Amino acid sequence: MKARSTLTAGILLTFVLGCFLFSYAAGPIQLPNPQREGGKPLMSALNDRMSARAFSDQKLQMQTLSNLLWAAFGINRPDGRRTAPSAKNWQEIDIYVATADGAYLYDAKKNTLDPIEMKDIRAMTGMQPFVKDAAVNLVYVADFSKVDETGPNRQLLVGADAGLISENVYLFCASEGLATVVRAYVDRDALAKELKLKPEQSIILAQSVGYPKK
Repeated sequence: MKARSTLTAGILLTFVLGCFLFSYAAGPIQLPNPQREGGKPLMSALNDRMSARAFSDQKLQMQTLSNLLWAAFGINRPDGRRTAPSAKNWQEIDIYVATADGAYLYDAKKNTLDPIEMKDIRAMTGMQPFVKDAAVNLVYVADFSKVDETGPNRQLLVGADAGLISENVYLFCASEGLATVVRAYVDRDALAKELKLKPEQSIILAQSVGYPKK
């Protein structure tokens, strides 16, 4: 009987580990096609735009997440240009997405989430206590290998590009009744290590998104 119980436990453990490894090895998550129509009129969204720092524990639906990421920095033209402008069309800002299920890299061309870490790192995306509660934390990472500016405007232009993406997120959240706040208070070294960033990549800003806490 004891041997049978041990065997059963071993089979169950193997099954659980197999499911975990399969989910990790399953590759990118295909997002639904973004919905490009609807929402509030622009002036109404601007009127409702605000920062919030209290989030409920409700997750975003995949369709909402797809719409959010497209609004932030998705492709809106056949030539591959994006919903936010970037200096000299560098498109140097990558969006990393931290959720309760893991950390991912948004691929705008394929409309996918590429897995980076299969664990909850939301608390690491900022140094304020509320960041762990937000359904999604976006991390804006500049890839300086795409930046051909060497003068004093280099950092300024990259920062402006990240800010433009952030404002797109603000307007989307205002339109959809979501809460958001952009943040610079981040332990960049620790988070860069967690996201497996390369030396030429640098964290510029982070932004929390979720449903407002009632």
